[in-house]
Amino acid sequence: MRNAGLVFATEPAQIDERAIEAPLATSGLDGADVASVLAIAKAQDVSSRHVDAYVIGSDQTLTLNGEQFHKPKDMEGARRHLLKLSGQTHQLNSGVCLVRNGEILWQDLVSAHLTMRELDPGFIGRHLAQVGEAALQSVGAYQLEGPGLQLFDQVEGDYFTILGLPMLPLLKALRDESVLDG
Repeated sequence: MRNAGLVFATEPAQIDERAIEAPLATSGLDGADVASVLAIAKAQDVSSRHVDAYVIGSDQTLTLNGEQFHKPKDMEGARRHLLKLSGQTHQLNSGVCLVRNGEILWQDLVSAHLTMRELDPGFIGRHLAQVGEAALQSVGAYQLEGPGLQLFDQVEGDYFTILGLPMLPLLKALRDESVLDG
């Protein structure tokens, strides 16, 4: 966002994401819907503490054949993630919204499809040794903007969506709300 010239402050939401997700598991909502629900919950939580502020909320989920992934808790979890994703096409869903005084002004959901190449367990071990704890910071146990790029055969979708925040639709929404000049 700084690269786009935005001036902003960050504040983490004080919500329990797993508690919000729990009832959604039986509601028929998919991983993409979950990203939208969490983005809104985060933005509304922060908005409740900042009167008249424009608050951007976002969340990203990863789904593979209907299974939703969460950030791995440890390196063994990261290894299991990469083994499951190996040779498969998964979906990254990035939900984003703009909230002011608790009111949703705009929301969007953008998805990307990533096909991971076949990975042998030895390569996965060497890759995780190279990237270290960074593997625990993303839902897929990889960062496409770093060495994780080597894991893929094909990527379909917007780069910013893959990073977790669909910037082009967000910038348009900020202009439409007269938050940005233009």
